[in-house]
Amino acid sequence: MVNVSTIQLKKSVIEDLKKAKEYPRQTYNELLEKMSKIFAALKERNQYDEFLHRIQQPKMKELWNNKEDEAWENV
Repeated sequence: MVNVSTIQLKKSVIEDLKKAKEYPRQTYNELLEKMSKIFAALKERNQYDEFLHRIQQPKMKELWNNKEDEAWENV
């Protein structure tokens, strides 16, 4: 490995990484690489979901906050 670095981790984090391994010989490098890719994908998806939610809010307010619906509630 040409580009290698050393990082310090708490013992509890190391224990969590051991539990997260998919197979016994999986390296921490492999595990952390996979975890970082999954995290990035989830973060991107969450941003997309937030975007959709934001653009839908005005229409939802229009649909749900109207006098016709309130009239039916009192029937």
